[in-house]
Amino acid sequence: MKPNMAQLFGQVQKMQEAIEKVQTELENKTVEGSAGGGIVTVTANGKRHIVKIKIDPEVIQSDDAEMLEDLIVAATNQALEKSQELEQEEMKKVAGGMLGNLPGGMKIPGIM
Repeated sequence: MKPNMAQLFGQVQKMQEAIEKVQTELENKTVEGSAGGGIVTVTANGKRHIVKIKIDPEVIQSDDAEMLEDLIVAATNQALEKSQELEQEEMKKVAGGMLGNLPGGMKIPGIM
């Protein structure tokens, strides 16, 4: 059975609009990564941008700058990983239902 090209184009257009909406919403959603039992907490948005870093004031007064730097790196990496997972989950919600009807099991890279 041949796919209806107009219908297929309509589905792609709807998916593109939905993806644009999700990407806009991802800027307002946040995730956190922490290290050292909460000594350092990094907040990232769904677009993988760091929006906030919180450091326990007691640690700032200590002389162990190297430990603090390591904690910041660890918390930042964790926040960015969570941000990427959030983005993938949100895109799957949009693309999952719409892409199930593509002919021949066709997939779009980066979405499915």
